[in-house]
Amino acid sequence: MSFASNTKSELLSLKADKCCQLAELSALLTLNGNINLSSNGLRIEFQTTNIQIARKVIKSTKELYNIEVDILSKKQMKLKKKDIYIIVIRSRVNEIINELGLMNTNENYFIGIDDTVVLKECCKRSYLRGAFLASGSINSPISSSYHLEIHSNTEEHVNALKDLMNYFNLNTKVSKKKRGYIAYIKESEKISDFLRVVGAISALFEFEDERIKRDFVNSITRVMNMEIANQNKTLEAANKQLRSISVLENMVDISRLPTSMKEAIELRKKFPESSLNELSDLSFETFNKRISKSALNHRFRSINDLSNQILEGLNE
Repeated sequence: MSFASNTKSELLSLKADKCCQLAELSALLTLNGNINLSSNGLRIEFQTTNIQIARKVIKSTKELYNIEVDILSKKQMKLKKKDIYIIVIRSRVNEIINELGLMNTNENYFIGIDDTVVLKECCKRSYLRGAFLASGSINSPISSSYHLEIHSNTEEHVNALKDLMNYFNLNTKVSKKKRGYIAYIKESEKISDFLRVVGAISALFEFEDERIKRDFVNSITRVMNMEIANQNKTLEAANKQLRSISVLENMVDISRLPTSMKEAIELRKKFPESSLNELSDLSFETFNKRISKSALNHRFRSINDLSNQILEGLNE
C-alpha cells in the first residue's frame, strides 16, 4: 500500500465523539457527494473507490441517524480502474442536509463550510480528516518532493478549506486545476503538522523518520560537495603556483630571489597539493618558524606576478 493509503487507513480507524462524527461526515458528503431530486424526493449519493471509506460513511450515517442506506457497486471499463461504490441515502435527507450544512438555503448544491459544523477545534480537526479521506493525497516521504493536497470542485469551498487549514497555521495555498481546485501544502514541516492535526500519528512518525533521513543525506551531500569544491579550488591555485615556479626556475636565478619567495617555492614544491592553511602548519617543520597563511598568500601572489611579467616580456 502507498503512504497515502496507509495514512487514510489509520484515519479510518480513529474513534470520535458525535460532534466530530458530524463534521467528518459533512466533509465526506460535501466533497464526494451529490444531492438529487427524484420522483421519490430528495436523496444524497456518495461515491468512492475506497471500500473502507464507503464502510465509514455507512457506519457513521447509521450511528448518527439510525437509518439504512443502499450501496451499489459499479465497475469502471478502463483497465486497472477500481470499482466505484455508491451509497444512497433516502431517509431523513432534509435533516441530514440541515445538520451537516450541505446545501445553501437558496440552492441545491454543496457550498462552503457551515460554521455550525466546525464550532469546536476538535470538529475543525475532524472536518479536515474527512476532507482528506474524501479527496486528499500526500506524496510518499521518500519521494523527491513534499506535497499534500485536498481537491474540491468549487472555488468557494476550497477557499473555506484553505482558511480552515490555516486556522492551524499550515500555510495552505490554493491552485486552480482542470477539474476544480486544490488546497495544498508544500512545506515538509507543515505537512507534519497537518498529519498531527488530523490524528494520523503513525503516519506522522513515518513521515518524520523519512524526512530526517532525507535531510541528513542532503546535509552530508552538501558538505561533501563543499569539500570537493574547496579541494578543487586548492588544487587549481596550487597548480597555478607550480606553473609560475617552473617559469622562474627556467628564466631566472632562483638563488637571487628574496628569502621569503624561496621559502614559499620550497614549501609548494615539497607539498604540491596542500592548502595555504596546511602549508602554514608545515612551515614550522620545514623552517623551524611559522609562516602565516596571509604571508604565504602574499608571497605566492608575488611569485605569480613575477612569472606573468617574464611571460609578457617574452611575448613583446
